[in-house]
Amino acid sequence: MKKAIVAGATGLVGRHVVKELINSQHYDEIHILTRRKSPFHKHPLVKEHLVQFDDLDEVDDVFKDVDDVFVTLGTTMKQAKTKEAFIKVDYTYPVKLAEKAKENGVDKFLVVTAMGADRDSRFFYNVVKGTLEERLINLELPSLHIFRPSLLIGERYEFRAGEKSAEWLSKPLSYVMKGKFKKYRPVKGSYVSAGMHAVAQKDTSGVHIYESDLINHVGHILKA
Repeated sequence: MKKAIVAGATGLVGRHVVKELINSQHYDEIHILTRRKSPFHKHPLVKEHLVQFDDLDEVDDVFKDVDDVFVTLGTTMKQAKTKEAFIKVDYTYPVKLAEKAKENGVDKFLVVTAMGADRDSRFFYNVVKGTLEERLINLELPSLHIFRPSLLIGERYEFRAGEKSAEWLSKPLSYVMKGKFKKYRPVKGSYVSAGMHAVAQKDTSGVHIYESDLINHVGHILKA
């Protein structure tokens, strides 16, 4: 029996990940860790766990005999309101999930960070993402896969005015983003999920990082 965990299943990428896993029929059980009910809670392959991520110890049993963990958690400063709250969602929770994955012998840990992730960056967002990557690498997970998309586009449950404005502005520019600017093209959430699912089916070990232009290229092929 093959089992997966998806954390962040109500977000843009997370919803697509769950759909990919359901449609692929590679998994016998798909466990969703979410703070609110997802649209998948009635699907026979899905086992939904409503959790507060501060209390992950309450769902320790979910990690037993799990093969792959997909983490697509993420917020914005506008939603989080404080740097401390942002760090909790984009750093603390993913690290806790990774620690539990390692404790339980999970095969693959797949996580979405961001293009430009760098703990030495001048930008707070990139610092948090870069610090997360460094912590995950230092955990020495059996198979770690880090996805660094550029601006994510697609339909979200919640309206993010800043991201939506950036999406509107960037779409016309995508056609002229070539050469060294190609990596800045917006990335569909479905492309990221397709790449994550494809990677999870391969026999790999060690640390693997996927930059935005590669995610776009592979996603375009997989979703064509």
